[in-house]
Amino acid sequence: MASAAAPQQDGTSADDLVLPFVAVVAAGALAGYSCVRRTRRARTRTTPGGGERDGGDGAGHRGTHIGASGRADTRPDTESRSESRRTGARSTGSPWPVTATAPSTPAGYEGPFPPGGTPARRLPSAALEAHTCAALVLADDCLRTSREELGFAQAGSQAGDCAPFARALHRAEAELTAAFRLRQRYDEGIPDPADGRARQQALAEMRARCEEAGRLLDATAAEFDALRDLDGEHGLTQALALAERRLHDLSDRAPAAEALLAGLHERYASTACEPVLGSVEQARTRLAFATAHFDRARQAAAGGERSHAARELRATEAAVAQADVFLAAVSRLAAELDEATGLVAPSLSGAEAARAGAKDGLAGVPAGEVRARILHADAVLTSVRRELTSERPDDPLAALRRIVAATAPLGAGRTGVLSAAALLTARSAAAAAEDFITTHRGSVGATPRVRLTEARRLLAARDPAVPPRAGTLARTARDLAEQDVRTHGNPYTEADAHAPGTASAIRGGILLPNGSSTGTVLSYGGPGTRTRRSMRGR
Repeated sequence: MASAAAPQQDGTSADDLVLPFVAVVAAGALAGYSCVRRTRRARTRTTPGGGERDGGDGAGHRGTHIGASGRADTRPDTESRSESRRTGARSTGSPWPVTATAPSTPAGYEGPFPPGGTPARRLPSAALEAHTCAALVLADDCLRTSREELGFAQAGSQAGDCAPFARALHRAEAELTAAFRLRQRYDEGIPDPADGRARQQALAEMRARCEEAGRLLDATAAEFDALRDLDGEHGLTQALALAERRLHDLSDRAPAAEALLAGLHERYASTACEPVLGSVEQARTRLAFATAHFDRARQAAAGGERSHAARELRATEAAVAQADVFLAAVSRLAAELDEATGLVAPSLSGAEAARAGAKDGLAGVPAGEVRARILHADAVLTSVRRELTSERPDDPLAALRRIVAATAPLGAGRTGVLSAAALLTARSAAAAAEDFITTHRGSVGATPRVRLTEARRLLAARDPAVPPRAGTLARTARDLAEQDVRTHGNPYTEADAHAPGTASAIRGGILLPNGSSTGTVLSYGGPGTRTRRSMRGR
């Protein structure tokens, strides 16, 4: 009995140790399983802070906006801001932004596909989004630069000599237009955001078309250089003479454009002149930059440094082309405002006719809805008339937009004067967006370019029902581009620049930032060849 009672006295029987031991083992197994799950989730995660869900591609938001640096911001267009600009990233021409977390990029890499041999299919969906939009920006920049230099080549050569390069540019433009169209549909939810595989295939096709556009330009770059012969004495001398003439012509046009703009400010409301606000000043900045580089080009040519001279000449030509855009925009807007002024009164009459026939033209629409549309149109038309009869300056293009928008729900605007008014306002908005993106492309991301291309596609279709939609897209493109420029900023200041206007030239995509105060000069060609003149100078 004494021996039997001993274990109970000290409380250390084998049976009593079993449960604590099992609990410890179970806790260890659970901790190990949780660790494995966390590791696997981290390896397969597709977005920062969140994993892939329901097979989605992690980019199912409409209106995803990618800034010039290629980082994704998946908010609607009305709130688009480039994440890369908030974090201080800036465009380098490479799809990967320059941030502490960006993957390493080989020197000189500018292709639309991932560096370091990483297959695109293995990248997280957010990275695929960024790569795709960076590819769109890069291809569009290459096309714009190539188009500008081709214009100088055509002016300095015989008819037909530039035909092969014009054809290559046209084919590259077709590829990029198709890629932009795919992106527009992607932002509209096609393919379905729930179908992750189809979404990734769409992104892959966009990148493939951008790559093909760049390949077409790269393939003709060497022959293009041979045509221009800027490394030869004759070709360089001829090109310098042409650039000098263009410089003098634009310098002579600037005062006239300034006077014309001053007249527009006196005649029209401030909103009417907003598209060209500061255009003359920016043109003069580009001309100052062009003059400084032209002087260097001429000095280098006199010293026999033709490669250096050609590089400086390319900077001159690009700045001259953008100065021309700024000055031409003032003249174009003046013509548009003049045309719009003549259309306002006839458009009001057309709107009254549309209102009178609204009940017959809206068969099948509930009577209450018809009355609401008519009342809205009446309010808008009354407001426009009141503004026109006041003594304050007016904005005829804005008035036309309001008239067209008010009468469209009445079934009007497909023919006659209202159709002409809708087309004029849409074309004006598209031209303003095109000018802004062209002259600020170093800071403009993919989404504004996509919206502008879609607006141009609709206008080219010549469907009388689409100008209002095209105008809305074009104005959205301009607004988003302005947001990009404001949030992107410019890390280069004029005080540190190699020449006056260098900071603006980098913002305008004339130069690529390269870590120095000079920037990298760009030429006709795709991602693999557009910086070749700067490479030759090293």
